[in-house]
Amino acid sequence: MTHTIFIDGEAGTTGLEIRERLEARDDLELILLGDRRRDVDARREALNSADAVILCLPDEAAIAAVAMIDNPRVRVIDASTAYRVAPGWVYGFAEMGLRQREAIAFATRVSNPGCYPTGFIGLMRPLVQAGLVPTDWPVTVNAVSGYSGGGKAMIAEFESGAAETKPDAFRAYGLSLKHKHVPEMTKHAGLERPVLFSPAVGHYRQGMLVEVPLHLSALPETPSIERLHGALVEAYERTRFVEVVDLDETEAMTGIDPEGLNGSNDMRLHVFGDRDGGQARLVAVLDNLGKGASGAAVQNLNLMLGLDEGVGLDK
Repeated sequence: MTHTIFIDGEAGTTGLEIRERLEARDDLELILLGDRRRDVDARREALNSADAVILCLPDEAAIAAVAMIDNPRVRVIDASTAYRVAPGWVYGFAEMGLRQREAIAFATRVSNPGCYPTGFIGLMRPLVQAGLVPTDWPVTVNAVSGYSGGGKAMIAEFESGAAETKPDAFRAYGLSLKHKHVPEMTKHAGLERPVLFSPAVGHYRQGMLVEVPLHLSALPETPSIERLHGALVEAYERTRFVEVVDLDETEAMTGIDPEGLNGSNDMRLHVFGDRDGGQARLVAVLDNLGKGASGAAVQNLNLMLGLDEGVGLDK
């Protein structure tokens, strides 16, 4: 059976990545509008005739696109931030819980997670659920992404090559502490207090590190890094795309490469720290355009169409 798919916003960074992952598949037929992609009537027809729609649009445009869909059989994946904490939408992080795959598979509306939240929730949610980090704990997350996370404008800025507009080697941003990912990170990690999020962009195209530092001696049960690691292992032991790196391997590392998983839908989780000490650094590595965006969208699409979740994603 061939399923018809419409990517609304296929010319954007995420849309292009998704199209590249889907167009070689013989089980899918892409609805392509070409020069008519700005034609409202053509878009409306495509939005209502596809088996599944993937929205790669700014928030307001995504909301408008959803409002144009009146065919109840059309299933939607939205890659914007518009619906990530909205009632009636299933959060599309398949590894987030035991029943999340099933929820995605039966959903008609799925919100694709953000790249930073994927790493943060992947690290923190199992620890909150295990009672190792209280729900009201003040949690800080530091992260750096390649410049492709900023979309076409930032890509053009970093790749211009003009000496007079040489971009920063490292740029901290979100300095107002009102980053749009904070509600999503807080809610889906199971926290009550908004996280303190410190994002940055590096002078490389894609790949990211998401880090959560913890003072273990300040936590109620003073959990060891072995307990933290064990909670993560238990949470992801049956998953396909999330790996919890062995403590011995992590201890032997002297550095960590944010580009290490580029081109994949994988995410790797590390627990760094002195086994006899009172501090830990939890680090997630992922491709911001892979598991953090287009890879997750394809994984969610596969689940919603009743296919193996790894189709088009496995190496």
